[in-house]
Amino acid sequence: MSNNNFQEESASDLPINLSNPAKRALIGVGYTRLEQLTRLTETEVLKLHGMGPKAIDQLKQALAAKGMSFANKS
Repeated sequence: MSNNNFQEESASDLPINLSNPAKRALIGVGYTRLEQLTRLTETEVLKLHGMGPKAIDQLKQALAAKGMSFANKS
C-alpha cells in the first residue's frame, strides 16, 4: 500500500463494509467523514445515486456507535 492510499483511508471513517457505489456517492459529493453526515437528513443522503436502504442502515449504525446521527427534518 502506498503512503497516499494510507492517508486517504485514514482520512475517511466511513464504514469499511459500505458498498462501493455508496462510498463513491458520498465521496463524489465530498463526504468522507461520518461527522459531515450529521448535517444531512437520512432522506437527503438516500437521494444520492448509489445510496440505498442497506447503506443508510450501515451509516446510521456507524453514526450511532460514535454518538451521532443524521440531522432531524427541519
